[in-house]
Amino acid sequence: MHYLLCYDCAPDYLERRAQFRDEHLALAWQAQARGELVLAGALSDNFDGAVLLFQGDSPAAAEAFAAADPYVKHGLITAWRVRPWTTVVGEAAASPVRPG
Repeated sequence: MHYLLCYDCAPDYLERRAQFRDEHLALAWQAQARGELVLAGALSDNFDGAVLLFQGDSPAAAEAFAAADPYVKHGLITAWRVRPWTTVVGEAAASPVRPG
């Protein structure tokens, strides 16, 4: 199953992220190395949010990531939520559905 961790960024996110970025990225790469985090990044149109794609049997890895993330701990992220995502098309789809 896939899970989307959706972040809402504080208005001053870009100005404040530098001091926490290495720790945030280390946490993300560790989650990726464990096979939990598939893709992650900020929404670049106005940097008001970010999306992280997790895979697993439950949302626990995504929730634990958010709880440990220095961006969350230091208020750069004003809200977060984990949403189950039923992926049906693509090589990495968790529940592939083909026509016919």
